[in-house]
Amino acid sequence: MDGSAMPTLRGKVSAEEWAARVDCAALYRLVALYGWDDMIFTHISMRLPGPDHHFLINPYGFFFDEMTASSLVKVDLEGNIVEPTPHFINPAGFTIHSAIHAAREDATCVIHVHTDQGVAVSAQRKGLLPISQTAMIIRNDLAYHDYEGVALDLDERERLVADLGDKNLLMLRNHGTLAVGNSPASAFLRIFYLERACKMQVMAQAGGDLLECDEELRDKVAGQGASAFGAMSDRLAWPGLRRKLDRTLPGYDA
Repeated sequence: MDGSAMPTLRGKVSAEEWAARVDCAALYRLVALYGWDDMIFTHISMRLPGPDHHFLINPYGFFFDEMTASSLVKVDLEGNIVEPTPHFINPAGFTIHSAIHAAREDATCVIHVHTDQGVAVSAQRKGLLPISQTAMIIRNDLAYHDYEGVALDLDERERLVADLGDKNLLMLRNHGTLAVGNSPASAFLRIFYLERACKMQVMAQAGGDLLECDEELRDKVAGQGASAFGAMSDRLAWPGLRRKLDRTLPGYDA
């Protein structure tokens, strides 16, 4: 049963939870629309309003382009399902997300993907290079975490959170990329910039000699681009992204 066949939860949960569910389902479909999904693998998690520290995450086995607001599973900080659902989750998938949500009160949304270009750059010793405007806008907000195998060991969470620190982007070495945001819009815009920067880097490296910008210019561009992930993303980019979904992948708000 795909997401569209799930009985709707509209009117059965609070207005705040429903809005979060719609936004989270939209994120899943946007990741699919931009080609960043990995079949049924990787995850997006969204913190629900309220004091219970509950989160939304995907039902295991669903493709991202069939996710709906009602099919998302509500879990606690340990990944336990807290409301009846015919579906289950991949507990290992919540290891990374739970660590960040627990450590960062501002981590409303966490997006983790395994794209070809993201993994390619994560495997390069120097990581993301200052060779594009896109990369320089986000490079100062990017941290790195060394590969420790598939994220099954709970004790890795402490090291992952320490590596992330107060930054909002993380490159998981030999693994993939991750973005944190205090809204779905800011998280999506950050992963959008990081993934595009990685793609540009891989393409540029195929052409030979690279032109890196100096440190002064890197800092200047980072400052100029900082506003992209604040109110601008919420007021301008996110409504446009939702309109794009309504035209191309409707039904996420069911």
